[in-house]
Amino acid sequence: MTSIQQRAELHRQIWQIANDVRGSVDGWDFKQYVLGALFYRFISENFSSYIEAGDDSICYAKLDDSVITDDIKDDAIKTKGYFIYPSQLFCNVAAKANTNDRLNADLNSIFVAIESSAYGYPSEADIKGLFADFDTTSNRLGNTVKDKNARLAAVLKGVEGLKLGDFNEHQIDLFGTPMSS
Repeated sequence: MTSIQQRAELHRQIWQIANDVRGSVDGWDFKQYVLGALFYRFISENFSSYIEAGDDSICYAKLDDSVITDDIKDDAIKTKGYFIYPSQLFCNVAAKANTNDRLNADLNSIFVAIESSAYGYPSEADIKGLFADFDTTSNRLGNTVKDKNARLAAVLKGVEGLKLGDFNEHQIDLFGTPMSS
Protein backbone atom coordinates (compact mmCIF):
# COMPACT_ATOMS: atom_id res chain seq x y z
CA MET A 1 0.00 0.00 0.00
CA THR A 2 1.44 3.39 -0.96
CA SER A 3 1.68 6.17 1.60
CA ILE A 4 -1.12 8.04 -0.21
CA GLN A 5 -3.37 4.97 -0.03
CA GLN A 6 -2.37 4.41 3.58
CA ARG A 7 -3.23 8.03 4.47
CA ALA A 8 -6.59 7.76 2.65
CA GLU A 9 -7.39 4.55 4.52
CA LEU A 10 -6.41 6.13 7.83
CA HIS A 11 -8.67 9.12 7.11
CA ARG A 12 -11.52 6.74 6.23
CA GLN A 13 -11.04 4.86 9.48
CA ILE A 14 -10.93 8.07 11.52
CA TRP A 15 -14.15 9.25 9.87
CA GLN A 16 -15.70 5.92 10.86
CA ILE A 17 -14.78 6.64 14.48
CA ALA A 18 -16.39 10.07 14.04
CA ASN A 19 -19.58 8.43 12.77
CA ASP A 20 -19.61 6.15 15.82
CA VAL A 21 -19.65 9.12 18.20
CA ARG A 22 -21.45 11.58 15.91
CA GLY A 23 -23.83 13.96 17.59
CA SER A 24 -22.23 13.61 20.98
CA VAL A 25 -18.81 15.18 20.57
CA ASP A 26 -18.19 18.26 18.43
CA GLY A 27 -15.46 18.31 15.79
CA TRP A 28 -12.78 20.04 17.83
CA ASP A 29 -13.33 17.88 20.90
CA PHE A 30 -13.49 14.79 18.73
CA LYS A 31 -10.09 15.69 17.27
CA GLN A 32 -8.62 16.03 20.76
CA TYR A 33 -9.98 12.64 21.84
CA VAL A 34 -8.86 10.81 18.69
CA LEU A 35 -5.42 12.42 18.70
CA GLY A 36 -5.07 11.76 22.41
CA ALA A 37 -6.04 8.11 21.93
CA LEU A 38 -3.69 7.79 18.93
CA PHE A 39 -0.88 9.26 20.97
CA TYR A 40 -1.71 7.01 23.94
CA ARG A 41 -1.62 3.99 21.60
CA PHE A 42 1.64 5.18 20.03
CA ILE A 43 3.50 5.71 23.32
CA SER A 44 2.13 2.41 24.68
CA GLU A 45 3.34 0.46 21.65
CA ASN A 46 6.64 2.33 21.65
CA PHE A 47 7.13 1.62 25.36
CA SER A 48 6.30 -2.08 24.93
CA SER A 49 8.78 -2.34 22.06
CA TYR A 50 11.46 -0.73 24.23
CA ILE A 51 10.87 -3.16 27.12
CA GLU A 52 10.69 -6.20 24.83
CA ALA A 53 13.83 -5.08 22.96
CA GLY A 54 13.12 -7.40 20.04
CA ASP A 55 12.89 -10.49 22.27
CA ASP A 56 9.92 -12.49 20.97
CA SER A 57 9.75 -14.45 24.23
CA ILE A 58 8.67 -11.30 26.11
CA CYS A 59 5.20 -9.82 25.81
CA TYR A 60 5.16 -6.77 28.06
CA ALA A 61 1.39 -6.39 27.74
CA LYS A 62 0.86 -9.81 29.32
CA LEU A 63 3.16 -9.24 32.31
CA ASP A 64 1.69 -8.66 35.74
CA ASP A 65 2.39 -5.17 37.09
CA SER A 66 3.85 -6.71 40.25
CA VAL A 67 6.89 -8.08 38.38
CA ILE A 68 8.04 -4.54 37.56
CA THR A 69 10.77 -3.58 40.00
CA ASP A 70 11.71 -0.03 40.97
CA ASP A 71 15.00 -0.50 39.10
CA ILE A 72 13.20 -1.45 35.89
CA LYS A 73 10.88 1.52 36.27
CA ASP A 74 13.74 3.95 37.01
CA ASP A 75 15.80 2.71 34.07
CA ALA A 76 12.84 2.97 31.71
CA ILE A 77 12.04 6.53 32.80
CA LYS A 78 15.67 7.56 32.38
CA THR A 79 15.68 6.11 28.87
CA LYS A 80 12.13 6.78 27.59
CA GLY A 81 11.19 9.74 29.76
CA TYR A 82 8.03 8.12 31.13
CA PHE A 83 6.73 4.80 32.41
CA ILE A 84 3.63 2.71 31.67
CA TYR A 85 2.73 -0.43 33.61
CA PRO A 86 1.50 -3.39 31.54
CA SER A 87 -2.08 -2.97 32.82
CA GLN A 88 -1.98 0.69 31.71
CA LEU A 89 -1.03 -0.04 28.10
CA PHE A 90 -3.47 1.09 25.44
CA CYS A 91 -4.03 -2.47 24.19
CA ASN A 92 -5.06 -3.71 27.64
CA VAL A 93 -7.34 -0.75 28.37
CA ALA A 94 -8.96 -0.89 24.90
CA ALA A 95 -9.53 -4.65 25.21
CA LYS A 96 -11.75 -4.08 28.27
CA ALA A 97 -13.16 -0.68 27.27
CA ASN A 98 -16.69 -1.85 26.44
CA THR A 99 -17.16 -3.57 29.80
CA ASN A 100 -15.22 -1.22 32.09
CA ASP A 101 -17.72 0.73 34.22
CA ARG A 102 -14.83 2.90 35.44
CA LEU A 103 -13.26 3.58 32.05
CA ASN A 104 -13.27 7.36 32.36
CA ALA A 105 -11.78 7.26 35.88
CA ASP A 106 -9.26 4.57 34.90
CA LEU A 107 -8.09 6.54 31.86
CA ASN A 108 -7.69 9.65 33.98
CA SER A 109 -5.65 7.70 36.55
CA ILE A 110 -3.48 6.19 33.82
CA PHE A 111 -2.79 9.57 32.23
CA VAL A 112 -1.92 11.06 35.63
CA ALA A 113 0.36 8.08 36.34
CA ILE A 114 2.18 8.43 33.00
CA GLU A 115 2.73 12.14 33.59
CA SER A 116 3.67 11.60 37.26
CA SER A 117 6.23 8.96 36.32
CA ALA A 118 8.45 11.73 34.95
CA TYR A 119 8.42 13.86 38.11
CA GLY A 120 11.98 14.59 39.18
CA TYR A 121 13.45 13.39 35.88
CA PRO A 122 14.81 15.54 33.03
CA SER A 123 11.73 14.65 30.94
CA GLU A 124 9.29 16.12 33.48
CA ALA A 125 8.70 19.36 31.53
CA ASP A 126 8.13 17.41 28.29
CA ILE A 127 5.64 14.98 29.83
CA LYS A 128 3.73 17.40 32.09
CA GLY A 129 0.27 18.15 30.70
CA LEU A 130 0.61 15.57 27.95
CA PHE A 131 -3.02 14.46 28.22
CA ALA A 132 -4.51 17.76 29.44
CA ASP A 133 -6.86 17.97 26.45
CA PHE A 134 -8.18 14.42 26.97
CA ASP A 135 -10.77 15.26 29.63
CA THR A 136 -12.38 11.97 30.61
CA THR A 137 -14.93 13.70 32.86
CA SER A 138 -16.17 16.30 30.37
CA ASN A 139 -19.93 16.67 30.01
CA ARG A 140 -19.27 16.91 26.28
CA LEU A 141 -18.85 13.14 26.37
CA GLY A 142 -22.27 12.71 27.93
CA ASN A 143 -24.29 13.55 31.00
CA THR A 144 -23.76 10.27 32.82
CA VAL A 145 -20.69 8.18 33.52
CA LYS A 146 -22.27 5.42 31.42
CA ASP A 147 -22.58 7.80 28.44
CA LYS A 148 -19.03 9.09 28.90
CA ASN A 149 -17.66 5.57 29.09
CA ALA A 150 -19.59 4.50 25.98
CA ARG A 151 -18.11 7.38 23.96
CA LEU A 152 -14.61 6.88 25.34
CA ALA A 153 -14.89 3.16 24.55
CA ALA A 154 -16.02 3.97 20.99
CA VAL A 155 -12.96 6.20 20.49
CA LEU A 156 -10.56 3.64 22.02
CA LYS A 157 -12.04 0.74 20.07
CA GLY A 158 -11.94 2.81 16.90
CA VAL A 159 -8.29 3.72 17.43
CA GLU A 160 -7.55 0.11 18.37
CA GLY A 161 -8.90 -0.96 14.99
CA LEU A 162 -6.79 1.49 13.01
CA LYS A 163 -4.19 -0.15 10.82
CA LEU A 164 -1.41 2.33 11.36
CA GLY A 165 1.31 0.69 9.28
CA ASP A 166 4.14 3.17 9.13
CA PHE A 167 2.21 5.73 11.14
CA ASN A 168 4.62 7.55 13.41
CA GLU A 169 5.21 10.79 15.27
CA HIS A 170 5.50 12.68 11.96
CA GLN A 171 1.98 11.69 10.95
CA ILE A 172 0.66 12.68 14.38
CA ASP A 173 2.14 16.11 13.69
CA LEU A 174 0.30 16.24 10.34
CA PHE A 175 -3.04 15.91 12.14
CA GLY A 176 -2.05 18.27 14.94
CA THR A 177 -0.34 17.75 18.22
CA PRO A 178 -2.18 15.77 20.89
CA MET A 179 -0.21 17.61 23.52
CA SER A 180 -1.68 20.61 25.21
CA SER A 181 -0.07 23.93 24.41
